[in-house]
Amino acid sequence: MKKFLLLFIMGLTTVSQFISGQAVTREIIQFDDGWKFVQGDHPNAYRPGFNDKAWRLLDLPHDWSIECEVAQDAPAGGSGGYYPAGIAWYRKHFSVKRSDLTGNNLILFDGVYMNSDVWLNGKHLGTYPFGYNSFYYDIGPYLKRGQNVIAVKVDNSKQPNSRWYSGSGIYRHVWLIRTSPMHIAQWGVYVTTPEIDENMAKVAVDIKIENTSRSGEKAMLVSYVLDEKSVSVGQAETALQIEAGQELIIDQQITVPSPKLWSVETPVMYSLVTSILVDGKPVDEMTTPFGIRSIRYDVDNGFFLNGQNIKMNGVCLHHDGGCVGAAVPVRVWERRLQVLKDMGCNAIRTAHNPVAPEFLDLCDKMGFLVMDEVFDEWKIGKVKFGYNNYFDEWAEKDVIYFIHRDRNHPSVVMWSAGNEIREQPAEGGEKVLQKMLNLFHTEDPTRPVTVGCDNIAADDHPARMEFLNLLDIVGYNYVDRWHERRELFYSIDRHDHPEWKMTGTESVSIGGLRSDYNFGRDSTRIFPNYNTRMIRAEQLWKFVATRPYVIGDFMWTGIDYLGESRWPSKHASSGVIDICGFPKDGYYFYQSQWTKEPMLHLFPHWNWEGMEGNVIPVMAYTNCDAVELFVNGKSYGEKRLEFPRQGNSGSWMRYDLPQKFATTADLHLSWDVPYEKGVVKAVGKRSGKVVCTQIIETTGKPAAMRLITDADQITTDNQDVVHVRVEIVDLKGNIVPTADNMINYKISGSGKLLGLDNGDPRDHELYRSGKRKVFNGLGLAIVQAGKTPGQITLTASSDGLEDVTVEIMALK
Repeated sequence: MKKFLLLFIMGLTTVSQFISGQAVTREIIQFDDGWKFVQGDHPNAYRPGFNDKAWRLLDLPHDWSIECEVAQDAPAGGSGGYYPAGIAWYRKHFSVKRSDLTGNNLILFDGVYMNSDVWLNGKHLGTYPFGYNSFYYDIGPYLKRGQNVIAVKVDNSKQPNSRWYSGSGIYRHVWLIRTSPMHIAQWGVYVTTPEIDENMAKVAVDIKIENTSRSGEKAMLVSYVLDEKSVSVGQAETALQIEAGQELIIDQQITVPSPKLWSVETPVMYSLVTSILVDGKPVDEMTTPFGIRSIRYDVDNGFFLNGQNIKMNGVCLHHDGGCVGAAVPVRVWERRLQVLKDMGCNAIRTAHNPVAPEFLDLCDKMGFLVMDEVFDEWKIGKVKFGYNNYFDEWAEKDVIYFIHRDRNHPSVVMWSAGNEIREQPAEGGEKVLQKMLNLFHTEDPTRPVTVGCDNIAADDHPARMEFLNLLDIVGYNYVDRWHERRELFYSIDRHDHPEWKMTGTESVSIGGLRSDYNFGRDSTRIFPNYNTRMIRAEQLWKFVATRPYVIGDFMWTGIDYLGESRWPSKHASSGVIDICGFPKDGYYFYQSQWTKEPMLHLFPHWNWEGMEGNVIPVMAYTNCDAVELFVNGKSYGEKRLEFPRQGNSGSWMRYDLPQKFATTADLHLSWDVPYEKGVVKAVGKRSGKVVCTQIIETTGKPAAMRLITDADQITTDNQDVVHVRVEIVDLKGNIVPTADNMINYKISGSGKLLGLDNGDPRDHELYRSGKRKVFNGLGLAIVQAGKTPGQITLTASSDGLEDVTVEIMALK
């Protein structure tokens, strides 16, 4: 940090004398390693002298539920994916030097599910019920020189307490933060960019400073804006006097010339470096990443980013990572988000609670717009032991923590105060909403607030106008759910409430299991399960895409998630990407609408032994003008589509572009083909020119395994992961779409097998058992780094197939 600091102030003579040879005192220490863990309640485990030698030694983040077997009678039920929960304890022994006791010491938990109690050296620091939020304690009064013990009790025993899989334990990172008595408060920096043009941007900063020493101090507050190359592009200085025990909020403004704006396409990030100098010496420093961007919402034309009108092509995401449970390595999310980015997704709703901080860091870095959501319940509950039991006492504090932690992320462009809140139709519900809105608008007046409303126009308990009229943006969960709205969507409320700003907070998508095709139970009648799934989603998208006043749409869901299931399934299958991160057919529908690079996706597979002569619908999603289909060289004709369709331009029967003579008003193409094994070929054309081709063919029997890694190197930080895609192929190297081979995995070297998955919600094999079937030809292995450099070897074996090995190099 000293070297970095010196680099960015080179040439700034006004402060170089303050920095030279001095160490900045703030330390942010990852506190994840070396925790002791045990399941079950041990009432005396908070005591420093408690004997924990027999406890399991592990590193955080840790989700103990995902390590266990599913059971149909699990108290969490299908909501929790039939995983167990309960009570468990964590303890960590650590040493403290005398010099560490002179300043402030905080312990920050990014997330503990749930009802955590924390003790340091036997002293109770506090209780925190909410399982998704970040929270912290001042541990300074109870630290001592030498050995210290921190103990955490996690009580997830009261079930059900969530409507989806929550995980159990200290499932996010923990940090020890050491500062001087004069310091910047936790989450105490707030950055906004209120004025922007091509020549300059004004960066407004609010900085909360605390002085916990016994004397007053004169200080200088110095702030720098660094560009993406760590070059200083603006600064501000403020002299201040802060008394003992006092808190101050200092406002500063910094002008940045020729700013590079954060956008979906170019997510440029800046850094604000804030230093407190006392007697010319730095006593604290904090670096805050931020982006320079403007947002605006218009009742007629939707959302504007930096003056550019953008439709939010969104997905809803839950917080779990499939086989890793709730303790999700950042690389898992990076891979998943990249798959969504490749689909054309530009927006994410964090359903339905605060996400890990590093998730929003990735959204900043990768260019996603985020609807940041805080609660699934307010005062009126949905499950027996849900958040409603804590709302009155904790909601205000939880919302403030939530906003303060997340408000500097340029990706966050909208807050959601709740999902399907039962106060919508309740008398007096608007009063609860008003209090929530007041909190959000006070703590961050720069972003609008919505709620995901599922009772708009409901027959039995419709949302009250007093509730809806308060919202900055009216959020619709399943806008087409009721009666004529299946066809009219937002148009009814647009007519009746032209002053409302509107967005789809949750909408139908094209779900189902990956590569799951059947033709019904009646052998005499073909009744496919896959050729109508897209209709409702297509019709909704056609409306949203052609109505500028609809801000966007967040479909349910981008990725499959654990829980909200029915036995024997342990996870929901509503995503367009399966729980392994593999695209389903529905993925390519959205890609066809949200991307411009020529693409063509054909389905189903062509392995239908015994179906010879039966008519099978062959489907295609494409952004081409036309697709011609061939089966074993025979053409089944060219089909054409156009959306949006163009009308006359200039005069009658004149068009700006050549007419396409669409064969359908749908957003997919379909051919009815009598089945014969062989090769199906689709040829995509634009303006008569072939731009892409896809081939599917009848495969042979499983002949080999293929392992494909997304990286050949891994960092020895005990966190980094490599994803290994497992394919069962025939002699030609084609994936066998019906294969279900059992595969055994062995790993050696500086790494471990973090999890195995296949996308099948009915597969109850333990994620870390070392064996798992592939599902419809594919599987996934996630390898995690250890702490020692060296080679990691993963070997896969299956009866009747040759063993296959991949090697991954672990580097410091």
